[in-house]
Amino acid sequence: MAHSQSQAHGSLGGYAVGFILSVILTAAAFGLVLHGTFTSSSALFVLAILAFVQVIVHLVFFLHLNTSKGQGMNVLSLGYTVLAAAFLIFGTIWVMNNVTMLMMSR
Repeated sequence: MAHSQSQAHGSLGGYAVGFILSVILTAAAFGLVLHGTFTSSSALFVLAILAFVQVIVHLVFFLHLNTSKGQGMNVLSLGYTVLAAAFLIFGTIWVMNNVTMLMMSR
């Protein structure tokens, strides 16, 4: 059973740009932590911004996610995945916090 692709995969140039941007963002985050020129709270803020930008770079250049009409189901799937992951992460933190509070009373 053959699967037909309605959209072409990315070009070598697109993958190269994505790779170079990813390396630059990773090196910037590594350099930020290595040199320690920022305070811990401002470094955390800058790292969060760099991480968010890197996620966007990966979505655009490697997963080929864009805002065209044909990408509607892909964007919906991504949104559901992010929501499910958020429920799992925050639910786990909530449960572990409650367990910790209950165990401290003994």
